[in-house]
Amino acid sequence: MAVILVADDEPRMRKLVKDFLVKEGHQVLEAGDGEEAVDRIFNSNSIDLLILDVMMPKMDGWEVLSTIRGYSKLPVIMLTARSEERDELKGFNLGVDEYITKPFSPKVLVARVNALLRRISGDSPDIISAGGIELNKTAHIVTVDGKSVDLSVKEFELLQYFLENQGIALSREVILNNVWNYNYYGDARTIDTHVKKLRAKIGEKGSYIQTIWGMGYKFSV
Repeated sequence: MAVILVADDEPRMRKLVKDFLVKEGHQVLEAGDGEEAVDRIFNSNSIDLLILDVMMPKMDGWEVLSTIRGYSKLPVIMLTARSEERDELKGFNLGVDEYITKPFSPKVLVARVNALLRRISGDSPDIISAGGIELNKTAHIVTVDGKSVDLSVKEFELLQYFLENQGIALSREVILNNVWNYNYYGDARTIDTHVKKLRAKIGEKGSYIQTIWGMGYKFSV
């Protein structure tokens, strides 16, 4: 169980997110504006993750993020009604861990929350498998239907990220942020190049990596 702060000025949105997270066993705190969010964070040592809306009164999401990043590495999932690339890049440069555009599926949000918590806690299993693909993080080995596949370091990390986020639509910027980290200022086409090579190396299983046109990719068996 994690303690999650949901900062959004829309009561309905807070309730929707809270209901889904509570069903997963998480404890949810709420903040109706940016100032309240900052106060709750600075007055509590128990918050594990922040779900932060961009457009809020008193302090918007960018101000909240800039304020807390001076003192804390608290994991942050940013919610926004805007999907412009410059907004996403601004968020990543400020230290956003995940970026979700409204409207979104609550189930997808919960999946991203759980995946982010697993990554941060280090609780993800050493061996991940799906659809005949097996990835051993400790031994740094990948097999497809029992046969070893030779991957570069980044191809391995990319496949691992896909396996750990199955069924979730991932933008190129999100993948860059998590696989290359947000300080990597490469072209998003780097992702396409690595995906093409990865698909080729894992053969027919490459079809599991689905292209979402105009956005990025989703790994689904």
